[in-house]
Parts: sequence; structure tokens; C-alpha cells
Amino acid sequence: MNIDLNKLEKIINIKFKNQKILKRSLTHKSYNSVESNEKLEFLGDRVLGLVISKKLLEEYPDDKEGSLDKKLASLVNKKKCLEIGKSINLEKFIFLGNSRKKIIKIEDKIISDACESLIGAVFLDKGIEIAQKFILNLWNKHISLTKITYVDPKTELQEYSLKKFKLLPKYKLLDSSGPNHKPVFKIGVNLKNSKMIKGIGSSKKEAEQNAASILLKNLHKK
Repeated sequence: MNIDLNKLEKIINIKFKNQKILKRSLTHKSYNSVESNEKLEFLGDRVLGLVISKKLLEEYPDDKEGSLDKKLASLVNKKKCLEIGKSINLEKFIFLGNSRKKIIKIEDKIISDACESLIGAVFLDKGIEIAQKFILNLWNKHISLTKITYVDPKTELQEYSLKKFKLLPKYKLLDSSGPNHKPVFKIGVNLKNSKMIKGIGSSKKEAEQNAASILLKNLHKK
């Protein structure tokens, strides 16, 4: 694949000391299963959470832990990483295997995963200070929007259920699979007299949020 990583370095304004790390962060497992970006994604997710958590503490020193947690959830998730990834045209620089070369639209998950792995690569190659600057340059405008109260799907569903049934939603772990560094959880949720809705995520918390989000959409359709 003819991908010029120098162009990406110009977009993000970072010159890598070791461009092999940058390439690995953009290598999907369909292109190279051994040298894929999965471990860098794992690292990048943690670095992103640390940087954004620190920034939120600075921006909202009077907020309680629950409020900060809601703000963090709105900023550190797959949808936000997808949005950030697209803002720097990351999909143009991802290395995909032969079976995917003809796909015009790269899957959203591949882009959001690559965004996290790119953060991991910046951290490894340039250190925490440059990684922090890189993240905040991309996330600052989104952080400013968190002044508007964000209610995550799980909290919204809980409030709905308590108001309507005076009962909490019931969550159940249905399945867990995948390697330790990249687990997949399937969790079901239901309200009184409702069928169980399933959500999938890389953590139990994410799976619960996704299940709650789907159930809320179903309720709003009624």
C-alpha cells in the first residue's frame, strides 16, 4: 500500500524519531497480525484517560467525582475517538490487508482504534509531555463543551426506570471472550416487563453503556 506517513506527521505536527512505531500504530491486524496496532491501542487508551482526567481536574476543581466521571465518559470513548480520527483524516493512513483494500469506507471501529493506538505511539516515541500536548490540541474544544451537563446512557436509563417503575434496570453478563489485552464483553439489560437488550464492549462498563443506549433508543421509538 502506498501510504505517505510524512503527510500524517505534518497534519499532527509531530516528527517521529522512529517512524516504525508510527506505522505499527496504523497497522490493522488484517495487514499484519503479528505487528498490528492492538497493543498500542491498549496503551493509548490508558494515556488518553490519564491526560483527560488530569485536564478535567484542572478545569473543574469544584466538581464531584460523579460529575467528573460523566464528563470523562463523554470524552474518552470509541465514538469520540472516531470523531477525532476523522478530523485528522486518519482513515487515509491505515494499513489494511488485501481483503479490505477495495473497501471504500473503512469501518468506524478501525478508525477509532487507530486513533487510540496513534496516541500510544506518540507516547512511546516522544514521551508524556508531547503526548499530552497532542491529545489536548485535538480534545480541547470538546472538553470546553462538557460545561454542558452530560448524562450517560446508563444513568439516563436508571433515572427513567426509577421514575416509571421504582426499580433499577437489571444488567446481566451474558458472555466474555477474547485475549486478556483485548476482551469482549456481552451484557444484557432489561426493565420491568421489557425484553433483554444486548450490548457489546471492550469492558463491562462499555458493554453496559451500549446496552443501555440501545434500550433507550427502543423506548424513544415507542
